[in-house]
Amino acid sequence: MKKSTLVSLIAFLGLTASIAQISYSDTQRFYGVISDSMCGKTHMMPGKSDAQCVQECIKAGSKYVLVAGSKVYALNAKAQSIAPFAGKHVQVQGELKGSELSVQSIHESAAK
Repeated sequence: MKKSTLVSLIAFLGLTASIAQISYSDTQRFYGVISDSMCGKTHMMPGKSDAQCVQECIKAGSKYVLVAGSKVYALNAKAQSIAPFAGKHVQVQGELKGSELSVQSIHESAAK
């Protein structure tokens, strides 16, 4: 009876470790600039900084995006958690599904 319990415990621990690794591997880091879905890479408000342009576009109904090189990712997070980073270089950690990035954490970063 002890042997079967030990085998079951080892199998359970192996399965748990596999699930944890799969969950962890879904999380990725992305580096880029916070923008809005209307402007994307190029801001168009003369006389306004990129950050001001992003905030104005968000007020007008745009959504926050991350511009990472040639790619633009829609950000799935509360707007108030992204707002302080408008126009700034950031590191975003999250899960990518298609072109939508579910944000788990975000913080300012040096340009890459």
